[in-house]
Amino acid sequence: MISMIGIDHNVAPVSVRSAFFLTKENIVALMKEVKETLPAEGAVVLSTCNRLEIWTCTGDPADRAEAPLPLKTVPEDHPEPVRENDPVYRILCRLCKVNPPDYAFYFVKRTQEPAVSHLFYLTSGLRSAILAEDQVLTQVKQALDFSRTNHLAGSCMEVLFRTAVTAAKKIKTDVTFTRANSSAIDQAISRLESEGLFLKGKTCMVIGNGEYGRLAATTLLEHGADVMMTLRQYHSQKAAPPSGCRSVPYDDRYLYMPECTVVVSATASPHYTIKKERLLDFPDDRHIILLDLAIPRDIEPEIKALPQFTLYDIDDFYTADNNENAEAFLKAEEIIRKFIEEYSLWEHSRDLFPRIQKIQDNAVNSLNLRLLKSIRKLPLPEEDKEQLLSQIDQAAGKVLNKLLFDLQDYLPEKEFRQCIQGMENIYPDPAPGKAGDRS
Repeated sequence: MISMIGIDHNVAPVSVRSAFFLTKENIVALMKEVKETLPAEGAVVLSTCNRLEIWTCTGDPADRAEAPLPLKTVPEDHPEPVRENDPVYRILCRLCKVNPPDYAFYFVKRTQEPAVSHLFYLTSGLRSAILAEDQVLTQVKQALDFSRTNHLAGSCMEVLFRTAVTAAKKIKTDVTFTRANSSAIDQAISRLESEGLFLKGKTCMVIGNGEYGRLAATTLLEHGADVMMTLRQYHSQKAAPPSGCRSVPYDDRYLYMPECTVVVSATASPHYTIKKERLLDFPDDRHIILLDLAIPRDIEPEIKALPQFTLYDIDDFYTADNNENAEAFLKAEEIIRKFIEEYSLWEHSRDLFPRIQKIQDNAVNSLNLRLLKSIRKLPLPEEDKEQLLSQIDQAAGKVLNKLLFDLQDYLPEKEFRQCIQGMENIYPDPAPGKAGDRS
């Protein structure tokens, strides 16, 4: 069974999401404990600024024979509330050192079809804070890669996430959304411009040299800003700022702030990069826009009380649905429907895969025995004969693979399984020493 529990920007403000910030070490520990506790075949954790989702696959693949028929439609999204005693939720709370009853209200749970549908919509950017943005696709890919690297994904999570990524790429290619490909910094700049602040010629500072910091600096440069980026001393020799952006020491960030019109902070630091106490003596004749794009927060929220500053956090830049994207949304949904059906068919029938593979192997071996004597008589060098046999093996395998799997599209489930049983009788496991013997 596919299952996920999660928290996101729709139900939890940034202050709550920050409580569940996970380091890479925490994520590995979480996935390992979840796999052992449930137990689960595989686990993936998606942790971003806007959401935290813990994905698992439990149960024996052989149980798929008794599962409902493959999903043909996209179910409506009505997630269940997470109970305080949910084992995955309790593991998460313990790792994050929070009290389960305090936060269960913010978490939701999806299982099987609704969970699968949610992942496809999410990966395609259709459930992002910024509609159709690209970053979530990268984040989903990275989540799968991280789980795979740590040998925790399992075949079910592997196929589910890869199919969702493929669907999202298809949507990116075939569907055009208004304001698609935007990021939080794009939305922030757009908001500032709508309020009359244009950044061309303005001095801006970016705190953070990671992925989001570099994206922010590059975007500010594209809008004509004079951009400085902070670098910590021990990073200064390893990471240069984007071209056109000057670097300043991180420890001197407060000294440079009076020069700035906008300061962006986007780090993975567990501590505040800008604190209220350091700004109490800030010049009264200066006003600075502070953009906090980090989870957990980089800029102390109490700074909002200081009149010289206007503070925005990532929750201030969400894009509401609009009618101009309605047609594009329908096109994207149609693509999602097809890929969900593809995944659902795989999940429903994956207990058959090893049986089909064995039929294929045994049939190819049978073909080898029939052709071997004839090929041996050909006036060819031994190396060429071996190459010819190998090519025949590959071609026969592909033909049988297509025949068996495509047959599934034309037969009812019960008849297809009977067909597989019949082929197993036709091509049983060969006697020892005879399968593919080319000696």
